Amino acid sequence: MIGKLTGRLDYRATDHVLIDVGGVGYMVYCSERTMAVLPGPGEAVSLFTELLVREDLLQLFGFTTLIEKEWHRLLMTVQGVGAKASMAILSTLGPDGVSRAVTLGDWNAIKAAKGIGPKTAQKVVLELKDKAPKVMAMGGSLAAAQGEVVAAPENDDVIEAVAPANASTQAEALSALTNLGYAHGDAASAVAQAAGEGASDTAALIRAALKLLAPKD
Repeated sequence: MIGKLTGRLDYRATDHVLIDVGGVGYMVYCSERTMAVLPGPGEAVSLFTELLVREDLLQLFGFTTLIEKEWHRLLMTVQGVGAKASMAILSTLGPDGVSRAVTLGDWNAIKAAKGIGPKTAQKVVLELKDKAPKVMAMGGSLAAAQGEVVAAPENDDVIEAVAPANASTQAEALSALTNLGYAHGDAASAVAQAAGEGASDTAALIRAALKLLAPKD
């Protein structure tokens, strides 16, 4: 299994690139968002990859983050969602947008992707909703593994609320939420409230905090 490629970008098309790795060229298909951040021809590039194997086809898909790769893998477990549909969803929403939409049950956001109908969008939400928080938690786990420090909130009360015995779990949830673009103070308050209401593991904390952060009608 080819899980990652690092080499020189030789060629760019609309939906794929050719990467030279030690003299061997790999054609890698990417979402529109990933294509937008890749360098130009001749420059160094590194992508996480997923290999699609069929009787008549071998196809590599590339991702800038492991979270994007994991969403691609999960999306393709939903009946009716193939590689093309997965790429369309990731192109429209990005991995963070997919995390929000699936966790909050917003199938209309999924339906906005090209070629995705309402029934398929609803299936994506229903089948993956319980798995979304674990994918989001990968952000916090990866940040911790790479030695990244989550900035402390300015409010001292929030600091006290986010530091009981399971502080590492809450830190992972907080990191995942801030990676989604939520303000640190708002995310910390939501995590603290979720923990106070009984959520304990990272996935449950993220799910509960997202509900608290969701706009109120």
